[in-house]
Amino acid sequence: MRAALLILAAGESRRLGTPKQLLRVEGRSLLRRAAEEACASAAEDVIAVLGSGAPRMREELRGLRVRTVDNGAWREGIASSIRTGLGAVAPGADCVLIAVCDQPRLARAHIDALIAAADAAPGRAVASFYGGAPGVPACFPRALFGDLLALTGDTGAKRVLEAQGEHLVTVDWPAGILDIDSARDIPAAV
Repeated sequence: MRAALLILAAGESRRLGTPKQLLRVEGRSLLRRAAEEACASAAEDVIAVLGSGAPRMREELRGLRVRTVDNGAWREGIASSIRTGLGAVAPGADCVLIAVCDQPRLARAHIDALIAAADAAPGRAVASFYGGAPGVPACFPRALFGDLLALTGDTGAKRVLEAQGEHLVTVDWPAGILDIDSARDIPAAV
């Protein structure tokens, strides 16, 4: 299975007040950590979708096998980053794995587990499962790209996952519950 992996990193982190992509956890920025884990995984192509502060974000990715694409419409919300990232996915990719950089426990092993589950269930979406619900990172087969491209505003891929109903495959990932949205989330990550 040929998987492309999108790291969504275009937002301006309004609630946090500083670019969360650049927050340091165990000596590395959240963006760099996510990119390094993605590059070490079975994903064939790693694409970072940048927006606010793109030059600083590109610097964080220096030396990694990560392609970057700029989302000029990042203020619209996460859907614009998904659409921008999908536009950069190679035609030969069987699926796209969508990840965010504010989950500090993202690891290569979990990415590989999602890709393996997608390979074992062709044509089905595969989501991480934490906090009692499916979420990202999640792997979408090419057949669902149109649904992802139809998203607008600040609507993420969760809507597409929920529409899969009983056909959705999940991979348990309790560590996914930790994401950084505000300053009170930072102590749990370090």
